[in-house]
Amino acid sequence: MKNSKSNFVIKISVIATLGGFLFGYDTAVISGAISSLDHFFVKPLMLNENESNVLLGFIVSSALLGCVIGSALSGYVSQKFGRKKGLLIAAFLFLLSAIGTAIPEFGFKVIGAEGNSVLIQFIIYRLFSGIGIGLASVLSPMYIAEIAPSKVRGELVSWNQLAIVSGILIVYFINYFISLHGDISWNQHWGWRWMFASSAIPAALFFIMLWFVPESPRWLLLQKRDVEANIILSKIIDEEEMKDEVKLIKNDATVTSNKLFSYGIVVIIIGIALSAFQQLVGIQVVMYYTPEIFKNMGISSESAMFQTILVGAVNFIFTIVAIKLVDKTGRKPLLLIGSTLMALCMFVLGSCFYFGSFGLPAVICVLGFVASFAFSWGPVTWVLLSEVFPNTIRSKALSIAVAVQWISNYFVSFLFPLLDKNSVLVNTFHHAFSFWIFGTMALLSFLFVYKFVPETKKLSLEEIELIWKKKQLKTSKKNNY
Repeated sequence: MKNSKSNFVIKISVIATLGGFLFGYDTAVISGAISSLDHFFVKPLMLNENESNVLLGFIVSSALLGCVIGSALSGYVSQKFGRKKGLLIAAFLFLLSAIGTAIPEFGFKVIGAEGNSVLIQFIIYRLFSGIGIGLASVLSPMYIAEIAPSKVRGELVSWNQLAIVSGILIVYFINYFISLHGDISWNQHWGWRWMFASSAIPAALFFIMLWFVPESPRWLLLQKRDVEANIILSKIIDEEEMKDEVKLIKNDATVTSNKLFSYGIVVIIIGIALSAFQQLVGIQVVMYYTPEIFKNMGISSESAMFQTILVGAVNFIFTIVAIKLVDKTGRKPLLLIGSTLMALCMFVLGSCFYFGSFGLPAVICVLGFVASFAFSWGPVTWVLLSEVFPNTIRSKALSIAVAVQWISNYFVSFLFPLLDKNSVLVNTFHHAFSFWIFGTMALLSFLFVYKFVPETKKLSLEEIELIWKKKQLKTSKKNNY
């Protein structure tokens, strides 16, 4: 790629990754506010233990319901309106949610009123955030994959994951410094509001900058808007490559149905399973509940908030490792290594809780798990999801796969407080039970990748598509005999 073309691709990819940044920021911002939300919204209701745990779990994970809706709608939105307009909708929802969650009383009650009187409003605004996250989680990597040349596609799509973990790391810092501005009482009534409000700045920036990026040329070609697509492609790849690329894309559009199972069921199952395993290994529990996990180890609230920053830093650093390796080592080896190390860390961490052996070994296991996820299942899953589906079904298939990812995320995030705070399980397993389940999921993810996931390193999107065409042809021949 010539420098001017390379710079153009990099600029628009960076803008698209702001969707990933807000994805990370908005999902992690609640981690610093869980105790405050419990005090502000749940405790005034005077519920019993199980009811309180269920409600807190729902408040924490309510945005994830929106994520399911947003990701499920992303296929329709991206096909009907395009990738760019879909991202603009997401950016607007991020901005609306930032303001609404900070002051849920606005238009309903006096600001600072009892939390239980505006709980529904708070949850609705978190749902808006979730819909934005769901749209961005599909459309940002899809847009980058459709813009990027094949030789750098893995790296550029991995930037989206780097943006996600950057959002997580930065919001950990912001939450920590906001929490230092007052005592516990101030944080329980006002500090959490500033945490949510802080996301308005990157949301506004994302909305403004999106007006300066082009539409996906692949989407334009599938819409028969050839002139616009050619103008954009000429800024991305050389003229000879452009002719071949346009021919391949248009050929796919004419000879292949866009029905979901046009290439068989295997590619859909692989995408869904990758999405599910990415969440079932427990990463979001670590991201959302890190302060609570550290508190369970006997660490003070302030120190727990600070160590959350350490988790975010490890996540960030090892995502950079993935970016350097994904186009060299390949997708499959990174996933297999990551699954092995995550399983080891979760089983050891569970044992630390079970035997009450905290301190450095337990902290190392938390950080080791995050590092293992960050250089493997974090970015590599998004790379595979953005490239494994054929062009004509990509928007539909990706929206389904990511919806499954958010359903899995919601399932894990909702159940964790029920398991981790359950008196019987705590007395029997001392908080170890959940972590052993996550270790088992990591082992199952290893077996799945080893058996079913193909390597897609340095293949064009159209070459990857040929893999599924050949598999479908073999299946058809077998069925005919």
